[in-house]
Amino acid sequence: MIKEWATVVSWQAGEAVLSCDVKASCSSCASRAGCGTRVLNKLGPQTTHYITVPSEKPLTPGQKVELGIAESSLLGSALLVYMSPLAGLFIMAAVFQTLFGSDIAAACGAALGGVGGFLLARGFSPTLSSRESWQPVILSVGLPPDVLRVETPSSESR
Repeated sequence: MIKEWATVVSWQAGEAVLSCDVKASCSSCASRAGCGTRVLNKLGPQTTHYITVPSEKPLTPGQKVELGIAESSLLGSALLVYMSPLAGLFIMAAVFQTLFGSDIAAACGAALGGVGGFLLARGFSPTLSSRESWQPVILSVGLPPDVLRVETPSSESR
């Protein structure tokens, strides 16, 4: 099970809208000054993703929940998204090379196969995402933000 924390935006009629922040892939290793991935993460937009998850418990906005999703569903969706365009690219390139015998035809076949594989993945994704085993679930719920209050002594009172 892959786990991630999210913040409750709203809860109505058994459905919770959750906000998941995009995290940078790395920022704690020793080579972060010269890391290309870190630079690319700073260039892109820092966005927040919203997801709707069923929840029997009433939740309050600002509350933290732990989401979980099965590894098999993540691997299956990654295979669909990445492998179907790649397989289409190689298969159609080979077919066009065999039929027409030129590199230009193979390149055109590769482009058509890649786009076709992408469209195939796009067509199958709604079917697969509707499976219950591919949906994220709430594993644990944190305290509401107004329940716990921590007071720290100020430096002036010493």
